[in-house]
Amino acid sequence: MTQLKPILSHLDAIPSTPGKCKLDKTSPYHSTFHRLRLHSALLPRRTLWSFIFLFLILLFLFLSPPSATSSASNASVNGGKRRSLHTAAVVGPSLGPNWENRAWASARPASKSGLSVLVTGAVGFVGAHVSLALKKRGDGIVGLDNFNSYYETGLKKARNSLLEKSGIFVVEGDINDAALLRKLFETVKFTHVMHLAAQAGVRYAMKNPMSYIHSNVDGFVNLLEICKAANPQPAVVWASSSSVYGLNSKVPFSEKDRTDQPASLYAATKKAGEEIAHTYNHIYGLSLTGLRFFTVYGPWGRPDMAYYFFTKDILRGKEIKIYEGVDHGTVARDFTYIDDVVKGCLAALDTAKKSTGSGGKKRGAAQFRIYNLGNTTPVPIGRLVSILEKLLRVKAKKKVIQMPRNGDVPFTHANISLAHKELGYKPTTDLEAGLKKFVKWYVGYYGSKKKSAW
Repeated sequence: MTQLKPILSHLDAIPSTPGKCKLDKTSPYHSTFHRLRLHSALLPRRTLWSFIFLFLILLFLFLSPPSATSSASNASVNGGKRRSLHTAAVVGPSLGPNWENRAWASARPASKSGLSVLVTGAVGFVGAHVSLALKKRGDGIVGLDNFNSYYETGLKKARNSLLEKSGIFVVEGDINDAALLRKLFETVKFTHVMHLAAQAGVRYAMKNPMSYIHSNVDGFVNLLEICKAANPQPAVVWASSSSVYGLNSKVPFSEKDRTDQPASLYAATKKAGEEIAHTYNHIYGLSLTGLRFFTVYGPWGRPDMAYYFFTKDILRGKEIKIYEGVDHGTVARDFTYIDDVVKGCLAALDTAKKSTGSGGKKRGAAQFRIYNLGNTTPVPIGRLVSILEKLLRVKAKKKVIQMPRNGDVPFTHANISLAHKELGYKPTTDLEAGLKKFVKWYVGYYGSKKKSAW
């Protein structure tokens, strides 16, 4: 602002009425204005003042600080402010000054044949399990998560502690932060990306719809933009959802079935993600694999899932609501145990072919795949409650109500023949065995201060 004061002081000296401008003869602009006044009789007044106005604009631009435009062009999309990995608002105070070395070490695989994977949503339910499984077999992993408060952050921090103990470095940041992602890709040459970050939950979309657009659409596009510009481009595996089948009545759900009738905004954003992924595959040569998860459950799960809050309410003696469909129809889900889903995720990474683009330019056709990861055995919600009653040794207080129009669908049922054929995917855990493991974890985690190990 100090550099603008000389200009503004001269502008204040110019009256609104033409012909009454008196400048100090010592002013550097006196001779210029004097010459303009000599020709005022020959030029129309509008033309004269147009020249004067243009002259002042050019003078202002000439004297403006060059850093003003450059700083604007370098501003990030996050509120127009420059952001960096050292800014607490982006990555949190726990990153430390040597984050580059930590990220590089965490991403380094144990062998030359190992993968170097960026896992987004790393402290989420599926993300934490996948990260640990990758680390256990010798792959390198860097996690990314924004630790949002959609559900209790304490659970996410506890998962993060387990990742840290295994030597996995998690960056606290948002997938919408392009500067952050670029810096990560500059630091680590990722071979693969496992994109699991998303705003989950069907019903919450009615309360906060924009969070789904921000995470599931904007965030996905931002990530793909960074991936397509990388050299080399990584292969990308990302989480879609069984929700994309929406109001489809054909069962079991197959990958070639229609997915153009979403029943919720969440489903619509996941369907949008599949179309967006296809576009980046077609234009930029990104290798992309989408995984449609079917009601994943297990230890360290999400508290907004029915099996989780049923367990909580049954133990507290609170009434639980069990949905039924139209005309007392059965509501059922294809519950899929977390270990089975993790095997599918790792198989998708292992069979992903390299991207064919380089620096945003496609050099050939690239792999594009969509798979169902389910259990193939839909279980009525009433049966789920009966198993929990048996495992918890507590009789549930049940209230059966008709399913509200909140985006939920009456049933899900996966056809996994394609995943079995191409990924070797074969679920092995039935609902009762899986819930037994979950209940053991739940009681250990919430029943004592000593958190259970995996």
